[in-house]
Amino acid sequence: MTQYLIGVDFQAGDDPAPMSDWTPEEVQAHLDYYGELLGELEANGELVSSTILTGPDLAKIVRSDGVAPVVTDGPFQEFKEWLAGFQVVEVDSEERALEIASRMSAVPGRGGVPTRQPIHVRQVMEQAPADTEEMDAFLRTAGGTR
Repeated sequence: MTQYLIGVDFQAGDDPAPMSDWTPEEVQAHLDYYGELLGELEANGELVSSTILTGPDLAKIVRSDGVAPVVTDGPFQEFKEWLAGFQVVEVDSEERALEIASRMSAVPGRGGVPTRQPIHVRQVMEQAPADTEEMDAFLRTAGGTR
Protein backbone atom coordinates (compact mmCIF):
# COMPACT_ATOMS: atom_id res chain seq x y z
CA MET A 1 0.00 0.00 0.00
CA THR A 2 1.22 3.47 -0.86
CA GLN A 3 0.31 6.78 0.73
CA TYR A 4 -0.69 9.84 -1.28
CA LEU A 5 -1.31 13.41 -0.24
CA ILE A 6 -4.42 14.85 -1.88
CA GLY A 7 -4.27 18.63 -1.61
CA VAL A 8 -7.12 21.08 -2.05
CA ASP A 9 -6.29 24.74 -2.61
CA PHE A 10 -8.43 27.83 -3.04
CA GLN A 11 -8.78 27.60 -6.83
CA ALA A 12 -12.40 27.87 -7.85
CA GLY A 13 -12.61 25.38 -10.69
CA ASP A 14 -15.07 26.13 -13.50
CA ASP A 15 -17.18 28.66 -11.55
CA PRO A 16 -15.10 31.65 -10.45
CA ALA A 17 -17.74 32.86 -7.97
CA PRO A 18 -16.38 32.89 -4.40
CA MET A 19 -18.12 30.71 -1.85
CA SER A 20 -19.36 33.90 -0.17
CA ASP A 21 -21.71 34.25 -3.17
CA TRP A 22 -23.20 30.78 -2.67
CA THR A 23 -26.47 30.15 -0.85
CA PRO A 24 -26.28 28.51 2.58
CA GLU A 25 -27.82 25.37 1.04
CA GLU A 26 -25.09 25.22 -1.63
CA VAL A 27 -22.36 25.58 1.01
CA GLN A 28 -23.99 22.84 3.11
CA ALA A 29 -24.23 20.50 0.10
CA HIS A 30 -20.53 21.14 -0.57
CA LEU A 31 -19.60 20.33 3.04
CA ASP A 32 -21.91 17.29 3.16
CA TYR A 33 -20.32 15.88 -0.01
CA TYR A 34 -16.85 16.11 1.54
CA GLY A 35 -18.15 14.59 4.77
CA GLU A 36 -19.69 11.63 2.97
CA LEU A 37 -16.60 11.03 0.84
CA LEU A 38 -14.23 11.21 3.82
CA GLY A 39 -16.56 8.94 5.81
CA GLU A 40 -16.46 6.40 3.00
CA LEU A 41 -12.64 6.55 2.82
CA GLU A 42 -12.41 6.13 6.59
CA ALA A 43 -14.78 3.15 6.52
CA ASN A 44 -12.65 1.60 3.71
CA GLY A 45 -9.53 2.02 5.82
CA GLU A 46 -8.02 4.26 3.11
CA LEU A 47 -8.06 7.57 5.01
CA VAL A 48 -4.89 8.08 7.04
CA SER A 49 -5.61 11.69 8.00
CA SER A 50 -7.61 14.72 6.95
CA THR A 51 -6.66 18.29 7.78
CA ILE A 52 -8.24 21.65 7.08
CA LEU A 53 -5.93 24.66 7.36
CA THR A 54 -6.63 28.23 8.40
CA GLY A 55 -6.49 30.83 5.67
CA PRO A 56 -3.22 32.28 4.42
CA ASP A 57 -3.99 35.56 6.22
CA LEU A 58 -3.10 33.72 9.47
CA ALA A 59 0.04 32.05 8.09
CA LYS A 60 3.56 33.05 9.11
CA ILE A 61 6.91 32.77 7.38
CA VAL A 62 9.84 31.80 9.61
CA ARG A 63 13.46 32.25 8.55
CA SER A 64 16.34 31.46 10.85
CA ASP A 65 20.12 31.27 10.89
CA GLY A 66 19.87 28.84 13.82
CA VAL A 67 20.19 31.65 16.36
CA ALA A 68 17.63 34.38 15.76
CA PRO A 69 14.41 33.45 13.97
CA VAL A 70 12.62 36.14 11.98
CA VAL A 71 8.84 35.72 11.75
CA THR A 72 6.85 37.66 9.15
CA ASP A 73 3.40 37.51 7.64
CA GLY A 74 4.53 37.72 4.04
CA PRO A 75 5.13 38.22 1.23
CA PHE A 76 2.79 35.48 0.09
CA GLN A 77 1.89 34.08 -3.27
CA GLU A 78 -1.62 34.50 -4.62
CA PHE A 79 -4.44 33.37 -2.32
CA LYS A 80 -5.76 30.81 -4.80
CA GLU A 81 -2.44 28.94 -4.69
CA TRP A 82 -2.53 28.39 -0.93
CA LEU A 83 -3.33 24.96 0.41
CA ALA A 84 -6.77 24.92 2.05
CA GLY A 85 -6.50 21.40 3.41
CA PHE A 86 -5.34 17.92 2.59
CA GLN A 87 -6.00 14.27 3.08
CA VAL A 88 -3.48 11.47 3.27
CA VAL A 89 -4.82 8.23 1.85
CA GLU A 90 -3.23 4.79 1.78
CA VAL A 91 -4.29 2.91 -1.31
CA ASP A 92 -3.28 0.00 -3.54
CA SER A 93 -2.40 2.12 -6.56
CA GLU A 94 -1.90 5.58 -7.99
CA GLU A 95 -5.05 4.99 -10.03
CA ARG A 96 -7.08 4.71 -6.81
CA ALA A 97 -5.53 7.94 -5.48
CA LEU A 98 -6.46 9.68 -8.74
CA GLU A 99 -9.99 8.28 -8.52
CA ILE A 100 -10.37 9.75 -5.01
CA ALA A 101 -8.99 13.08 -6.24
CA SER A 102 -11.45 13.10 -9.13
CA ARG A 103 -14.32 12.63 -6.69
CA MET A 104 -13.02 15.57 -4.66
CA SER A 105 -12.85 17.65 -7.83
CA ALA A 106 -16.53 16.86 -8.42
CA VAL A 107 -17.61 18.43 -5.11
CA PRO A 108 -20.81 20.40 -5.76
CA GLY A 109 -20.73 24.16 -6.10
CA ARG A 110 -23.41 26.67 -6.99
CA GLY A 111 -26.59 25.04 -8.23
CA GLY A 112 -25.19 21.61 -7.32
CA VAL A 113 -22.89 21.68 -10.37
CA PRO A 114 -19.54 19.88 -9.83
CA THR A 115 -16.82 22.49 -9.29
CA ARG A 116 -14.12 20.67 -11.27
CA GLN A 117 -11.69 22.23 -8.81
CA PRO A 118 -8.05 21.27 -9.48
CA ILE A 119 -6.85 18.73 -6.91
CA HIS A 120 -3.17 18.13 -6.17
CA VAL A 121 -1.99 14.49 -5.82
CA ARG A 122 1.50 13.52 -4.64
CA GLN A 123 2.94 10.25 -3.43
CA VAL A 124 4.32 10.35 0.09
CA MET A 125 7.97 9.30 0.19
CA GLU A 126 8.59 6.19 2.23
CA GLN A 127 11.76 7.69 3.65
CA ALA A 128 13.65 10.95 3.32
CA PRO A 129 16.97 11.07 1.42
CA ALA A 130 19.75 9.98 3.77
CA ASP A 131 22.85 10.81 1.75
CA THR A 132 24.00 12.91 -1.21
CA GLU A 133 23.27 10.17 -3.76
CA GLU A 134 19.67 9.82 -2.55
CA MET A 135 19.30 13.61 -2.42
CA ASP A 136 20.56 13.91 -6.00
CA ALA A 137 18.00 11.29 -7.12
CA PHE A 138 15.22 13.14 -5.26
CA LEU A 139 16.18 16.48 -6.76
CA ARG A 140 16.06 14.99 -10.26
CA THR A 141 12.41 13.98 -9.65
CA ALA A 142 11.71 17.47 -8.29
CA GLY A 143 13.21 19.15 -11.36
CA GLY A 144 16.14 20.61 -9.46
CA THR A 145 19.83 20.07 -9.04
CA ARG A 146 22.11 20.18 -6.06
